[in-house]
Amino acid sequence: MPARVSVTFCPDGPVLVRGDVDLHDEDGTPIEKPRPTVALCRCGGSAIKPWCDGTHKVNGYRSRD
Repeated sequence: MPARVSVTFCPDGPVLVRGDVDLHDEDGTPIEKPRPTVALCRCGGSAIKPWCDGTHKVNGYRSRD
């Protein structure tokens, strides 16, 4: 049985991706996950994209309701 995958949109924050999932950049190149759970930036301000670095806390990013 495949491992369970979950995607959680944190209010005003990153997207948490848990489980055995393949990630690819905009060109289709695989991105290696450094751990089983990763936080993906969705505010656009991270210095370590695609990973969240907490910039959303200071740049005023707000998710939609």
